[in-house]
Amino acid sequence: MRTLNPLYPTCPIRNVINRISDKWSLLILSTLNQNHIMRYKELNNAIPDISQKMLSSTLKRLEEDKLIKRKMYAEIPPRVEYSLTKTGKEFMPAIDMMVNWALEHFEEITR
Repeated sequence: MRTLNPLYPTCPIRNVINRISDKWSLLILSTLNQNHIMRYKELNNAIPDISQKMLSSTLKRLEEDKLIKRKMYAEIPPRVEYSLTKTGKEFMPAIDMMVNWALEHFEEITR
């Protein structure tokens, strides 16, 4: 088995955590996991304190990272839906564990 060194710039652990450790990624992934398929406006309403610019940029990054998929329909007005990819769904148990841990320890940490 290969030894991972988190101090090395190409370490998978370091790079994956860096990509999802911003303020919004886990919230978006959790929201999509609960609702399966959502439109942009639904996501924006579900996370009321996120700006439209931040939601757009985070969705683009999560799509680039293959954690969500964006499906655009050729309709007028255009309709776009977001959902988790297979990789995103496989990641959800780890996110759920972090969410449950945070709920359990919130009072202790925020004192």
